[in-house]
Formats: sequence, structure tokens, C-alpha cells
Amino acid sequence: MKKRTKIIYWIATIWLSLGLVSTGIIQIFKLKTEGPGGVQNVVHLGYPDYILSLLGCWKILAVVALLLPKNPLLKEWAYAGIFFTVTGALYSHLMVGDSIGFIAPTLLYLILIVLSWYCRPSEKKLSASH
Repeated sequence: MKKRTKIIYWIATIWLSLGLVSTGIIQIFKLKTEGPGGVQNVVHLGYPDYILSLLGCWKILAVVALLLPKNPLLKEWAYAGIFFTVTGALYSHLMVGDSIGFIAPTLLYLILIVLSWYCRPSEKKLSASH
């Protein structure tokens, strides 16, 4: 693996993980924030606030799976779960007519997910033997 690719992987993965942990905590504790993932944002999109606890737990578990050594199958599931959650959020923002200011954090998450997944080291990839 090239050094550049490894650096991109770690920057994207750490930034993604920090974002997921911070929004996960906001969601688990149902904190009222103006930023992404908060109660106001989720209600604005038309979802009930009780979904926040589940989403927050999933995000924290996804970060654990991404940062644990080995377990490539678990990592694939984590990437898939994060991808589905973020694309669902992006679709929801588009459907309610949100401006780019509301959509930008979701697009950033999507870019970080793709970069982290694409640049991950071979030992973190699911091989044909799995």
C-alpha cells in the first residue's frame, strides 16, 4: 500500500469516526443542537425523535467496528450501515428542499465514507476466502 493512500485512509477514517461519535452522542442523549444529527434536524426531516437513540448507538458501534483491528466482515457491515444511513439522510434533505448549507455535512460524510472504504489497507478488506 502506498504511503499516500495510507495517509488518506487514516485522515478520512479518523475524521469520519470523530463525526460519527459526536453525532452519535448528540443522538443518544437527544441533545438540542443546531448541527447535524440533533433533535431539531431529525424532526425537521419528518422523523420521530425516538429514532435518535437507535441511530446514535449504531454510529458508535460502527466506529468501534471500523477502528478494531482485523474483522474485515464486520468492517464491511459497518461501512454499509453508515453508507445507508448517510444516503438516507441525503435523500431526506433533498426531499424536504433543504439548502446546500443543510446538505453539506451529509455530503462530507459520504465523501469520507467512500475515501475510507476505498483506501483501506488490504488487511481490513474482505477477501474471497471470507
